[in-house]
This record gives sequence, structure tokens and C-alpha cells, in this order.
Amino acid sequence: MKITLIHYSAPPVIGGVESVLGHHARLFTNHGHEVRILAGRGALFDERVRFVEVPLFDSRHPDILALKSELDRGVVPDRFYDLVDRLSLYLHRYANDADWVIAHNVCSLHKNLALTAALRRWCCSEARPKIVLWHHDLAWTTPRYQSELHPGYPWDLLRQDWQGVQHVTVSRLRQKELAELLDIPPERIRVIPNGLDFYAFYKAEAQTRQLIEKLSLFAREPLFLLPVRITPRKNIELALQILAELRQRLPEAALVVTGPLGAHNPRNQQYFEQLLEYRRKLALEGAVHFLREVSPEPLPDAVIADFYRIADALLLPSREEGFGIPILEAGLSRMPIFCTEIPSLRELGGDQIYAFSLEESPRAIAQKIEEALQSNPITALRRRVRREYDWDRIYEMHLAPLIEGREIR
Repeated sequence: MKITLIHYSAPPVIGGVESVLGHHARLFTNHGHEVRILAGRGALFDERVRFVEVPLFDSRHPDILALKSELDRGVVPDRFYDLVDRLSLYLHRYANDADWVIAHNVCSLHKNLALTAALRRWCCSEARPKIVLWHHDLAWTTPRYQSELHPGYPWDLLRQDWQGVQHVTVSRLRQKELAELLDIPPERIRVIPNGLDFYAFYKAEAQTRQLIEKLSLFAREPLFLLPVRITPRKNIELALQILAELRQRLPEAALVVTGPLGAHNPRNQQYFEQLLEYRRKLALEGAVHFLREVSPEPLPDAVIADFYRIADALLLPSREEGFGIPILEAGLSRMPIFCTEIPSLRELGGDQIYAFSLEESPRAIAQKIEEALQSNPITALRRRVRREYDWDRIYEMHLAPLIEGREIR
């Protein structure tokens, strides 16, 4: 499909809507669509996305600012209609061949009412693409804008239902406000949230990204981190037992063991083979990931640090520890810490850790961990954000159904 995105400005201009526009352009392009951006300011930011600069689309163009100063006073000068004619020609020239035109905030705000009016005129024509009006903000429901809005044309364009278009808002709040403003059923308005680029937010290393994608780690919840070398005193088999119990109630739970074999005991290879067999018996092949299986070389410190930011909790079931660096690293990473009740770990973690005795059963430990995670609002929010607000997930759940005419699942 050919998709044209419209806004006052586009990346690399910094702004919330501009960021969303850029992500949408990449997502549509990644899925094989031909994408064009029409904006008054911006530049080519992705070689695959065509950028067309139309200066009069810009809310900060001198002619548009001068016009807005009169409109804000309730005056509609003759040149307003001339600008609408010119902008209508640009829409026909650059967007008439599109299958979909998605206009962000152009029909919600009064930053360039000539462009709003031109788009409305185009909407009334017979030979036009399918049109989405994407509402991030609403001028008529924002108190600070009220002195700049007036009854009648063109301000009323921002509070009229445009027939034959698909309305989209970014939240349930905006959906409710828009439905009341346009006097239409909320069901006519799709809610499609904004998202996050997790890799960019985490500043993840390229190797970290490869591991996450290979092992589908963002789909795991909760994801436990065990950042230790593979040696018997780390008691990794208990971590496997705990995870098997947790997965009875949390079937997507997973564990990542980051370290290589312990360097000083040749029997560590035999221990690792026993762990692999134990993993098989517990049916945890897709849930317990020893990173040495996918990355034979020891991981750089930067990759290990990434996993502290990505995982939901630290699980450290060691039989003995002289110190316990993972406790400190997890503390800096704001992770819940579940570890054995041994003096060195208690000394480091104090009352800020969830400790369990080696005498407790894996089932009892798993129950304590589950209860702790469920009662931790930060952990719950983190997991929900990762589940619902990843851009790829938003494309799958919302953007693809939008342009394919399907209902959102």
C-alpha cells in the first residue's frame, strides 16, 4: 500500500507527534508499504521514506503565523481562502495517489487552519484516498486555547464530524473527549496508543539486541536474571526448580543465566551437562537460557549491564558467597532481589532484599516470589509497558488492522 503521513513538521524536528510520525513511517516501511511524509519542516531521516517539504504546511511559516494572528482575533481575511486553494493543490499533487492518508493533529488543532480547511475540502471530493484523522490534542477541549477559537468557519472544522474518515485518538481520555466534542459514539473512534523503542530507551548493545530477538526475551514475563558463572556453589539447579514451580501460575516466566563455565574447576563442564539434562526433565528448554549456548565467548560488561535493565528481577540461589556483586548491581538497576539467606548477601542487601532459606521447598520459594512481584506496582507497570507499548506490538495489534480494515484484537 501507499501511505502518506501529514503533519506540520517531521523528524528530525524534535516533538512528541514528530517522534510518533517517524516511528509510524518506519513501521509501515518495515512491513512492505511505500511511505511518504508531507510536512512543512523536517528532512530525510530514513532512506526508505520519501520526505516532501511543503513550507506552507508548517505552523511556523511566516505567512501562516501572520494569518493565525488574525484568526485568533476572530478575523478571516481574504488571503485565507487563497491559501486554502494553494494547499488543496499540494494535497492533490502529492497525496492523491495514496491508498491511505494519515493526518496527525491537522484536524485537531488550530495551528494551521488553512491546511485544515484544505484537507476538509479534499475529504469532500469523490476521488480521494482513505483518510485517517489522528488526534493527539484537541483545541476545543483545551482551556488555554479558548480565547483563540471562535464560532463558525474555519474554527468549527475542529469540532465537526468529517464523514467518511476514520478517527483515531491516542488514549481513552482523548476518545471520550472527541466523542463528546463531535457528538458521535465512542465506538467510531479507534484508540491507538503511542509506544516506545525499547532498544533505544535501554541504549542496548547490538549483541544484547541479537540475544533478545533470538530468544524472544521481551515476550517473557517475568524475566529473571542469574548473572553468575556456571559452577555448583551457585546452586543453579534450585533456580530451575523455582522457575518450574513459577511457570505453573506464570507460564511465560523465564530465566537467563549469563555466565560461562567457572574457570578453575574442570568438573564444571559435567555440572553444566547435568543442568541441561535437568532443564530437559523439567520441560524448561524454551524458558531457561544459558547464554553460553548462544554466545560461546564471555559477554562484555556492557551486555551484562543491559540485562540488568531488561530483566524483571534478580534470582540468586547461591549456597555460599564471599561478597555478592550482583546484589549491588541489581540495587543500582532498581530490580527486586530474590536470594538465599546467607550472611554476605544479607549484609549487602539489608532489608531491601527478599531472602529465602535453602531449607524451603522450591514451591514455597516460588510462591513468595510471585506474591512479591504481584504486590510491587513498579514491577507490574514495567511488565505491562513491555507487553503493550512496544512499537512492533502496536503495529501488530493496531496499525496493521487499521489499514487492512480489520477490528483491533
